[in-house]
Amino acid sequence: MGRSEFVALVAMMTATIAFSIDAMLPALPQIAADLSPGAPENAALILSSFLLGIGLGTFVAGPLADAFGRKPVILAGAAVYIVCAAIAWRSQSLELVLLARAVQGFGAAAPRVVSIAVVRDRYAGRQMAQITSVVMMIFVLVPAVAPLLGSFIIDAAGWRGIFIAFIVFACVFSSWMMIRLPETLPVSQRRPIRLALMLDAVREMFANRGVRLSILVQTLTMSFLFLTLMLVQPIYDLEYGRASEFPFWFFIVALIAGSASLLNALLVVRFGMVRLVTIALGAQVLISASFFALDLGNGPQGFYFFVFWQTCAFFQAGLTLGNLNALAMEPMGHIAGMAASVIGAVSTVGASMISALIALLIGPVESGLFLAGLGLAIGGFSVTLMMGRAMRQPAI
Repeated sequence: MGRSEFVALVAMMTATIAFSIDAMLPALPQIAADLSPGAPENAALILSSFLLGIGLGTFVAGPLADAFGRKPVILAGAAVYIVCAAIAWRSQSLELVLLARAVQGFGAAAPRVVSIAVVRDRYAGRQMAQITSVVMMIFVLVPAVAPLLGSFIIDAAGWRGIFIAFIVFACVFSSWMMIRLPETLPVSQRRPIRLALMLDAVREMFANRGVRLSILVQTLTMSFLFLTLMLVQPIYDLEYGRASEFPFWFFIVALIAGSASLLNALLVVRFGMVRLVTIALGAQVLISASFFALDLGNGPQGFYFFVFWQTCAFFQAGLTLGNLNALAMEPMGHIAGMAASVIGAVSTVGASMISALIALLIGPVESGLFLAGLGLAIGGFSVTLMMGRAMRQPAI
């Protein structure tokens, strides 16, 4: 497999989660009308249940791939993903769809997590950084295009057609990988799963106060992002009557917010990770407080103010999540694989539960989203200040 083909395959596997979340957004009104007409806000749980499954799958995907090889774990995850997509496609109740989505998220974690390990198996140093950068550039485009693609599928085949698209997507990348990509982890380098070693690694991670605080900030920041993703489409629909325009606005917002990763790469060497996270969360506190206090989501220009707030929320995620993950991983280099799985699992599961609870409490109301975002941003900002003092590493 040549380099260009390898990058394309890894980017496709990495994009599984983004495609599975963002392509669903335009389908929420139809799903609510068909499966939950009495409580349309419950349709947003289709996103949080998937995220919960991802968090649980992230915890086991890395260790399994180290023990049994990369390809078997990716293929097993893809198989689970496909079967659950088929179940959701045929489901006649929201409860069954939610269960299928949770298990589908568990399966989706495998290609997402293990594909990064595949890159590390084949490349190192600057070459690895170059490959990862190209993959992430492609990954940023997926959230921008997915809702638009989802809307086309819904127009042609209804909301159930989205799950058919998921099946086709997984069949393509799994067949492509099975045929073209050799196994990248030799049997001699595989590590058996040992519960005692895994528990020791987890204890070591949570004994480090800086790592604990970094995971907490990451959880709060991801909660902010997940909550916004869950409520943004219903708010477009119910508050502003612009459901048909949602995919196009989301496309524009995602493209603008995607530049945050590039900006972070330019600034992080000069200002450091902790300072950038502090600045981003502090700015989000001021923005959300202003929008809530002045009720900027209402009035003739309220929709455009909301789009601006949405852009800021996504932009803030681009400036914080990568840095927070790196901060948590920094002292854990000797147990990097296990640390990556634990950090991803704890933050994703925690964030999915927090965002789902808040979404059910506030409903699809823009002022409620502003207030909830303000609370999460204040929490993240406060813990970041504590984290900076705990780490006491000016170089970071």
